[in-house]
Amino acid sequence: MWHPRIPPTRLVLADGALWAVLAGATAYGFRDAGGDASPVMDLLLPLAVLAVTVPLSRSRPAVAVLVVNGLCVLGLADSATPANAHVLSLAALSCLLGVRIARAGGPLVVLAACLGIDVAACAALRVPAVWWFYTLAVIPAALLLPWLAGRHWRGRRELVRDGWRLAQSLEERQHLVAERARLTERADIAADMHDSLGHALSLVALRAGALELSPDLTDRDRADLAELRGTIADAVEQLRQTITVLHEPRDAGTESPTAAGGPSVKDTVADLLGRAAASGVPVSWERRGAVPALPPLVERGMYRVVQEALTNAVKHAPGRAVRVGIDHATDHTRVSVVNAAAPEDGRTGHVDEQATSTGGRGLTGLRERVRVLGGSLHTGPHQGGFRVTAVLPHQAPARPLSQAAVTGTGRHTGHPSAPESAERLATVRRAARRRTVAAFAVPAAAAAFFVPAAAVLAWQLTTGVLAPSRYDALEPGRPRAELGPLLPARAFPYPPDHARSAPRPPGTDCEFYRSGRDLLDDVDLYRLCWSDGVLVAKDTLKAHRD
Repeated sequence: MWHPRIPPTRLVLADGALWAVLAGATAYGFRDAGGDASPVMDLLLPLAVLAVTVPLSRSRPAVAVLVVNGLCVLGLADSATPANAHVLSLAALSCLLGVRIARAGGPLVVLAACLGIDVAACAALRVPAVWWFYTLAVIPAALLLPWLAGRHWRGRRELVRDGWRLAQSLEERQHLVAERARLTERADIAADMHDSLGHALSLVALRAGALELSPDLTDRDRADLAELRGTIADAVEQLRQTITVLHEPRDAGTESPTAAGGPSVKDTVADLLGRAAASGVPVSWERRGAVPALPPLVERGMYRVVQEALTNAVKHAPGRAVRVGIDHATDHTRVSVVNAAAPEDGRTGHVDEQATSTGGRGLTGLRERVRVLGGSLHTGPHQGGFRVTAVLPHQAPARPLSQAAVTGTGRHTGHPSAPESAERLATVRRAARRRTVAAFAVPAAAAAFFVPAAAVLAWQLTTGVLAPSRYDALEPGRPRAELGPLLPARAFPYPPDHARSAPRPPGTDCEFYRSGRDLLDDVDLYRLCWSDGVLVAKDTLKAHRD
């Protein structure tokens, strides 16, 4: 069963208030028209039309404007005057048209259609000149100017509403930024665990393996050490799995000071290599060039490169010699860590396939760290072993590259995309500029079309006026040369049909003059009939046929 949709109470009250205002204006116009107005056509019919079009303007504002424009067309058919209160209703609904429709194309077509209907009605009814002036000046103003005002009101409401939406979005984004910072800190802790704790556990496992070979230990001790080494290896594997869960991709430029500096800020590369050698790692290193004063970020980056390379060497190629080279140039430092090739007899372990891969979590994080510092990292097999080479500039970039710039996935490589708020602000500004241009361009275009025609009509209505005192001074039988100073510069060219068809003296040419300068109402006409340059007759014709 169909149930009609009932609008909210506040909308019903708003429509009722608007109808009451427009109905009051219509009733006042009916009262001002006096006894010549028809109660059905001039009062009841307009009130019924307004009762339908006011609520209709919410869903079909263009249709409502067309219907109310029909009331103005009925006013143009009035023989007394074209002016009536319906033009106020037309202005109100035209304003609502601008408020309720965002696009400009459709409403402009509707306004042009209304004006075309009005002009066609004037042509079909053959109305006097004052009706044309009303159609080309008053009705376009009632259609266009309120519509522009409604569009301006809509634009301001949208700007305020979008501002509140943007504020809400920024507030939500602030919460997301805080959550992301927490997750980033968690990822930094994971990176530190991998770099520091993983390295220490690897050294402990290596030391336990070396102790197994001591001749002073019993079989029970060797079994305990083997079990300890296995437990440490399991712990390293569990640590790696935990770090994989904790670590999430993030922009390289968001690295926190904790991750960049490490848990032991005072630790140096020399201390790191000394601990590794004391744990039984066959490591040798050489530093070439003058040692510059490195920024803390670059120094810790160099430390992390050596630490990660040693960790991988101990884990994947135990027992092999490790060579570390640090070359200081004028503007950069080159760090190289190389695992020696396996012995020919193959008794000292083998190179793990993971060691030749660049996809491990440690090397991936190390590559991100080096890129943040503006350097480069290269890893891969080298002469039967494995080599890690990093080039670190002495001056880190002032603004770290974004992840999109590093990976080339951004909209423009090397340039971060503009914030959404900036794009939204630019869109709102462009829309405001378009509305401002339309607010001036549309009236200017309409004025260029209608104002000249209205000005010509006004000029003709006001220049063809013969004052009553001068009309009384005109005496039939006198030549035009004597009466010329009393006559206007030109006659009125648009007398109504009943004035043109009025009986005239035979063989005369008649001219018509308006008796007043009122532009919005018809006035009585003076008719002067001439024959051979002599005034033969003069009479007064009423503005309307009885």
